[in-house]
Amino acid sequence: MYVPPGFATVTPYIFAEDAAAFVGFLVDGLGGTESCTTLRPDGKIANAQVAFGTATVMVSEATERFPQTRASYYLYVEDADAAMKRALDAGARLLMEVSDMPYGDRQGGVEDRAGNIWWISQRLVEEPYSA
Repeated sequence: MYVPPGFATVTPYIFAEDAAAFVGFLVDGLGGTESCTTLRPDGKIANAQVAFGTATVMVSEATERFPQTRASYYLYVEDADAAMKRALDAGARLLMEVSDMPYGDRQGGVEDRAGNIWWISQRLVEEPYSA
């Protein structure tokens, strides 16, 4: 099985109303890098790929057949406080202030305008999670 570089065996694929604005939030608000975008004949996004470190998120314009999807994502960052500020400055709604968690992460939560929840997390220890 071949999986392209930057993709995982399971890769999130999000349908968004105003996909272009959503991709803008992924880049400006969460620090992703848009790596590839193809457009439909009407000029809306058929497929956009946004890289976050070792992972890629794919985005398409929502349609009647494929309506806007909502999910939760756990995003690892270098600095949770700075990442939270960036997300809020880009229009995210605060769900949980950044704080130190008992499982070794510094984490906070936001909701994007499409209703997705993003757990912004900075790993404070270099060890796996334990039970």
